[in-house]
Formats: sequence, structure tokens, C-alpha cells
Amino acid sequence: MAVKIRLARHGAKKRPYYRVVVADGRMPRDGRYIELVGRYNPLTSPKTIDLDLEKIDEWIAKGAQPSNAVAHLIDIARSDAPAPEKKQKLSKKAAAKAAAAAENAE
Repeated sequence: MAVKIRLARHGAKKRPYYRVVVADGRMPRDGRYIELVGRYNPLTSPKTIDLDLEKIDEWIAKGAQPSNAVAHLIDIARSDAPAPEKKQKLSKKAAAKAAAAAENAE
């Protein structure tokens, strides 16, 4: 049995909320899981990462493989640094308005 530590998506449409679960690799993404080991909410500011690192270490010692996304969340949780925020891109219209406002301010 290939055991994975991965994200299970919950929440409404366009409002994702994730549970970090230990699951059999053959189960569907949001299907049955063995154990819940954390939660991740990307919509809060700053992003909420709540992981039980002791349980995760136990499962990794037993041979469970974390997914790329979960491995990144574990690194962030261990460093005690906030998750890096992506820069918000302005649309062309908003950039033009900002430029016009800066020009008028001069």
C-alpha cells in the first residue's frame, strides 16, 4: 500500500480550504483517508497553515510520501516564517488609472 500525505480540497466553489491527510495513494483526492494531520487555508491573510508536525514525522518514518505541495507547507511550518505572499498584478486598466492619478498629483 503506497501511503501519501496530500491535500484534500474542501470548501465552496472558488473558496478552497484544504485538509492535510494521510491516505492510500489509490484513493480519490477527496475520498477516504487514514488520518487528518493538518489544515491549510490559502484565503486568509496571512495564509493559515496548521500542521501536526509530530504526526507527519511519524508517518514519514513509516514510509509515507508527502506531495510537493505538502512538502512545501511542511518547510514553511518548520521555519516559523509566514508563507510568502504573491504580488498582486494590476490589470492594464488599473495600471493606466494609477498612472493617470500619479500624473494628476504632480
